[in-house]
Amino acid sequence: MSIEKRKLFITNALPYANGDIHLGHLLGYIQGDIWARFHRMCGSEVHFICADDAHGTPIMIRAQNLGITPEELIAKAQKAHLEDFVDFHIEFDNYYTTNSEENRQLVEDIYLKLKDAGLIETREIQQFFDEEKQMFLPDRFIKGECPKCHAKDQYGDNCEACGGVYHPTELINPFSVVSGKTPVMKGSEHFFFKLSDERCVTFLRDFLANSDRLQPEAANKMKEWLGTDEDNKLSDWDISRDAPYFGFPIPNAPNKYFYVWLDAPVGYFASLSNYISRHPEFSLNDFIERDAAEKAGTEMVHFIGKDIMYFHTLFWPAMLNFSGYRLPTQYAVNGFITVNGAKMSKSRGTFITARSYLDEQLNPEWLRYYFAAKSSGAIDDLDLNLEDLVSRVNSDLVGKFVNIASRTSRFVSNLFNNQLSTFAEDTTELLATIRTMQANIINHYEDRNFAAAMREVARGCDLVNEHFDTTKPWELAKNEADHARLQSLCTSYLEAFRLLSIYLYPILPQTVKSIAAYLNSDLSTFDATRKNLENATINNYEHLMKRVEIKQLNQLVDRNKASLKVAEPQKKAEKTEKKEKKKAEVIVPEGCINIDDFSKVDLRLGKVLSCEFVEGSDKLLAFTVDLGEEKPRNIFSGIRSAYGEPHLLVGKYVIVVANLAPRKMRFGVSEGMILSASIDGDLALLTTLSELKPGAKIS
Repeated sequence: MSIEKRKLFITNALPYANGDIHLGHLLGYIQGDIWARFHRMCGSEVHFICADDAHGTPIMIRAQNLGITPEELIAKAQKAHLEDFVDFHIEFDNYYTTNSEENRQLVEDIYLKLKDAGLIETREIQQFFDEEKQMFLPDRFIKGECPKCHAKDQYGDNCEACGGVYHPTELINPFSVVSGKTPVMKGSEHFFFKLSDERCVTFLRDFLANSDRLQPEAANKMKEWLGTDEDNKLSDWDISRDAPYFGFPIPNAPNKYFYVWLDAPVGYFASLSNYISRHPEFSLNDFIERDAAEKAGTEMVHFIGKDIMYFHTLFWPAMLNFSGYRLPTQYAVNGFITVNGAKMSKSRGTFITARSYLDEQLNPEWLRYYFAAKSSGAIDDLDLNLEDLVSRVNSDLVGKFVNIASRTSRFVSNLFNNQLSTFAEDTTELLATIRTMQANIINHYEDRNFAAAMREVARGCDLVNEHFDTTKPWELAKNEADHARLQSLCTSYLEAFRLLSIYLYPILPQTVKSIAAYLNSDLSTFDATRKNLENATINNYEHLMKRVEIKQLNQLVDRNKASLKVAEPQKKAEKTEKKEKKKAEVIVPEGCINIDDFSKVDLRLGKVLSCEFVEGSDKLLAFTVDLGEEKPRNIFSGIRSAYGEPHLLVGKYVIVVANLAPRKMRFGVSEGMILSASIDGDLALLTTLSELKPGAKIS
């Protein structure tokens, strides 16, 4: 079949640079990667782009708490996020940051064009102000009761429970997230994008009329937001924030900054611009400028979560339309992730980060397959049922798909020296059926109904395994006269396996690369289905995928629970320490320390139980010291030159730094430090006048 080749600019939602990537995030990124890989297989020009969302008050405050600059914080986050994506085989063509010069220039251009169009106005507003912190509070730094559904602990801009959108001033019993105090109202001049303008309303209704852009559920939600001609529900959008704020300054507006949600989606363009600056064979305008994009026939497809649909389907297209930039061609909106039927929870251990999954040595392709097998292209929430994941991976991937190669390869390797022959005549219909599946599978991938594509692949695997069981190759292997037929059957089964591997490539890129090496065949394009394995020489089979066990996933959950138990006391200790420091900060003269510094050193009295020379060292003595603990400590000390008869030190009392981190040396591990004094190269141990109990604290 002929496959349409397209020019695609595909984006994923920008992860915020103030947190880890977790499984809820990964659903959208994996879906985006599958679709991008599929279109690359079709021969389309694909630019798969993402970036870190790097501005806003949370970034500023967290950096302050950590004692680093916001730039240092976002650089660390970007590195960690990209490592997570790479390890989950999410292959962005460019992963950038919204805190970039490209983004600043684009944001200012859009803003100034909107201003020239009369769609920006300033007005005095009453805004929540935290008197303790002396700062205006962004929407996300105010919480309270939702005015629509009365859910508690909701943010100041929208409710995560009912999806409602409102002004922070509408919250019931609001409080500052920064200080916990009830904020006061204070006046400030702000900049607004006039979304309620008749031009914007008319445009958005026309934009919605093109239903191909949105899934039906998203289109219905957008209609609800837009209201009717008689009841326009759109409100003007506050696009500014007061200093202090980490973001781009608004031109000619001292102490005013662009709201993070204005510059974040522009980051799609900025990341593409950064990418194309290194690839001059492409034109940036062909993808972002309205007239050029229409002429070039390029498409822009956004993969986003349903929680940010409001910004992407209302503000973003209106901004683009009235500043001369291209509009989104299509949205792929995904739902939320639940785990075992419940909301992701830290206390239950089901708020699982990408890195904690990988640290348990769990195969990322198990999760890629599971998400694909449950992604229908709709906005439904997806439940990650751990037992179901085990069942699907072990049954579909290991028991059906990989099983074809593992049970066939031993005959090819042992009897035919990895040489294949022609196809068996009685497999003609089987191979034809698997080849004709391609059209349906391509359509399912295009519709992002990955679940339907996986069902087709599973059906193909069943057909091959059933045929294998019918022909009984293990019986044919016993009689040399049947070896020619056995060789042709194995050739047919491996050809079927090759075709099914091509269909699975967008889901299992690493596994299919291993299969390509085994079969000496390119499996990365749909054009590869036209070739075949007749008379090919293949390589020795190596294990492709192991089974997953439920205990591995339970262990992941348990360790996430344990990490929370460790983190909470640590957070409390950090808060206590911070309060104590704030109570009394003493100016310490240069060259001195304060009492807090001294209290960090744990000095203990120790009794020497043994002391010996260290073989191979002319400086060290090896001590065994009783510190009143369950077992004595081994400590190496560089005082051999001062004590030529170490046995005389046995029974002496010495002073030990007991909380020094253990140090691994080539002679062993030293578990502390014994204090000594020196002058002009002469050394002497520090000891006590009286013999106290070992472990006595020195202060």
